[in-house]
Amino acid sequence: MAIKISKRAQHMGQSATLAMSSEAKKMRDEGIDVISFATGEPDFATPQNISNSSIIAIEKGLTKYPPSAGLPELRNAIAVKLKRENSLFYDPSQIAVTCGGKHAIYNALQVILDPGDEVVIPAPFWVSYPDQVKLADGKPVIVETGPETSYKITLPMLKQAITDKTRAFILNSPSNPTGNAYAESELREIGNFLADRGIVIISDEIYEKLVYDNFTHTSIAAAAPACKDLTILVNGVAKAYAMTGWRMGYAAGPKEIIAKMITMTGQQITGIPPFVQMACVEALEGPQDEIGRMKEEFKKRRDYMLSRMIEIPRLHCEKPQGAFYLFPDISAYLGKSNGIKTSDDLAMHLLKNAHIATVSGASFGAPMNIRFSYATSMKNIEEGMNRFSKALAGL
Repeated sequence: MAIKISKRAQHMGQSATLAMSSEAKKMRDEGIDVISFATGEPDFATPQNISNSSIIAIEKGLTKYPPSAGLPELRNAIAVKLKRENSLFYDPSQIAVTCGGKHAIYNALQVILDPGDEVVIPAPFWVSYPDQVKLADGKPVIVETGPETSYKITLPMLKQAITDKTRAFILNSPSNPTGNAYAESELREIGNFLADRGIVIISDEIYEKLVYDNFTHTSIAAAAPACKDLTILVNGVAKAYAMTGWRMGYAAGPKEIIAKMITMTGQQITGIPPFVQMACVEALEGPQDEIGRMKEEFKKRRDYMLSRMIEIPRLHCEKPQGAFYLFPDISAYLGKSNGIKTSDDLAMHLLKNAHIATVSGASFGAPMNIRFSYATSMKNIEEGMNRFSKALAGL
């Protein structure tokens, strides 16, 4: 007798980034020298002072059930951080600690959406946004962007996507997968427009500290104060502090939404380990020197990888302001008689024949692109770019 699988589960896609990373690992386990540009994860160790604070917390016995909202020490540290770095004032009661930023976005959508509500998502988008909207019985409304707008949504594009069913807008700046970021003036225009219509903004700012070339990150809630009471700001420690496996994210926003998100966390996971939370307090309050060191190394890698891509004929790649991705337009190499017709085909061709792992742009709503993460060593980047150039020349 066949077991019935829900329609919700049947329609849910697998994370393309995790799938490609898994395939690359499988090939490595078979003895194949695969260089991975697939995973969005810093290759640095978590700073020692942060790890030590977690050990101290364990030794003090902070190993019991945590409050679902998060430890008061961490919520206070987050509130201070938002005031100090983002000029945003939140009471700790307006902050929910979650199991990574992904969990914060998921819970926010579960709280604000009813069946049929629409959520506007600019493409390229992080792979999980549309599926998370669907899991909340919402409808993702994808707005395609391109190099002519630096892969960012403009106000005219946004206006065309809004209907009487629009409940929320998801913003990711700096962006995964493009690395591009919105200027303060762009955010102000978008924020004021959405505030006038009472549309909730989910602002994913997980890459805020990884910006380059004197670019200044601004939260949309600060750029357009009118939208602050409609904004759910999502952030965490994963990218900037090399703490992806620690699984701490947070949301800051309207108290009534945050309260329901906390209730939902209590029903799902109770909360994240208190010794992890104390490490995150140290990350936010302790020395910040390691961020600068990691950021400088990311910039060197970005500049080198970009210089190699620019040398490849018919390959267009924008210079990103943040994150640790390049997102070249590979359309000139698609639709050929060699069978490489889609970005999925090219990503698989590169994996199987050049032994480099990337992620197809189709997974991000941009089928003419492919994503490279430069969160790996310069040695890997140099050899990987050699393989990439040779593979495209062979097409």
